[in-house]
Amino acid sequence: MISHYPDDQSPRWHNPVLALGNFDGLHRGHAKILDRVRRRAGERGGTPAAMTFDPHPPRVVRPDKAPPLLMTTEQRLEALGRAGMQGVAVVRFTHEMSQWDPETFVRVVLVEWLHVVEVWVGANFLFGRDRAGTFTVLRGLGARYGFRAEKIDAVRYKDFVVSSTRVRRLVGEGRVDEAGALLGHQYFIDGLVVHGDHRGRAIGFPTANLCTENELVPPHGVYATTARIGAVVRPSVTNIGTRPTVDASGRTTIETHVFNMDRDLYGMSMRIGFVQRMRDERAFESIDALRAQIDADCRRARVLFDRLSL
Repeated sequence: MISHYPDDQSPRWHNPVLALGNFDGLHRGHAKILDRVRRRAGERGGTPAAMTFDPHPPRVVRPDKAPPLLMTTEQRLEALGRAGMQGVAVVRFTHEMSQWDPETFVRVVLVEWLHVVEVWVGANFLFGRDRAGTFTVLRGLGARYGFRAEKIDAVRYKDFVVSSTRVRRLVGEGRVDEAGALLGHQYFIDGLVVHGDHRGRAIGFPTANLCTENELVPPHGVYATTARIGAVVRPSVTNIGTRPTVDASGRTTIETHVFNMDRDLYGMSMRIGFVQRMRDERAFESIDALRAQIDADCRRARVLFDRLSL
């Protein structure tokens, strides 16, 4: 169940055990918090719930420095539901709220609106004006208002602390396999398949052109990807770029050749999951040379998918 603050009345969830954070990308660190919340809610007969913010607070507080997000709000809500959250509270973050001190936020939103019994946060979560709400402050407010506050230490993967900031940097550099390792799932974008110029079909590799609302698209290049259409996931190869061999307009497109797919995909929703970057996009001297390279890309991707059992 999704509830919006301040638009909706108190959701009246039974004894909410709350995960509090932004949860952009829903990485391994987030998964650990949500797992703990689910377990604690089970132990005390409460509702496992998550609270997130829309828009992302940096958009309001320092819009010039706000990063592109790994997920749309819709994708985040879907992922929180998949992670077992029976309630998700979406807080509309405003300039006015950014001026609240930590106690005001806790009293108005967590206590009076949501009636939390327990709140779990990540190691680096800060809230309130000037980000003055540390975990120590939250724990003190919990003691005053009658809820328990707990935190989860940062999760490390290999030598790295897992964070949305690090994942964004990896995706922005095209290191999508490393981003997926920190996320615990493929980095993906969603979109609708729109009409292109049908050039792919003419050279023997029909492609689906994706129009996406995701803000963070990996840099230009060719990627081994998965394509999810409905409930079916198929291996694919995706080109992000300007198609310099066949198009002089300089317009960026996202084109996916889905293996073993002959049906018409126009107007359908598709989720592209990024497995590995294969090469840079480049111009070829002829259509034949381009065709040979796409064939080589597909063969190489198939070897990769066989190795990963995709």
